[in-house]
Amino acid sequence: MSDLVATIKAEMKAAMKARDKPRLATIRLIQAEFKRIEVDERIDIDDARALTILDKMVKQRRDSASQYRDADREELAAQEDSEIAVIQEFLPEQLSEAEITAAIDDALAGIDATGMAAMGPLMGVLKPQMQGRADMGEVSRLVKAKLNG
Repeated sequence: MSDLVATIKAEMKAAMKARDKPRLATIRLIQAEFKRIEVDERIDIDDARALTILDKMVKQRRDSASQYRDADREELAAQEDSEIAVIQEFLPEQLSEAEITAAIDDALAGIDATGMAAMGPLMGVLKPQMQGRADMGEVSRLVKAKLNG
């Protein structure tokens, strides 16, 4: 069992003891997603895969919260925001824009392609480094800006 998965299990037990129902519900959602992937793909989840799953869960909830706000359903958006807060506790500290730009510059130095042709190889190098530590949509936007000008 990976360290992250073990940490999440320990936090679930702590939430049960504290009778923190909203936190417990979110951690159970995380556990259910891990279990679904383990069963579907017949694998044991490692830390890298767990980060990918958590990152995807945050992205889904951000999208949902945005749609709820557009539909003027603030109570549902608040529920999504609270789930995001719990999930993000298990993700590493987010990178700043300056740190992302520095990583893009470092990765760009190791790639032969120039212009937009470098987009695919550059994202291929950056994604494993930044998974769970940065919004990949934001990274993509910064890469495009760097390559275009």
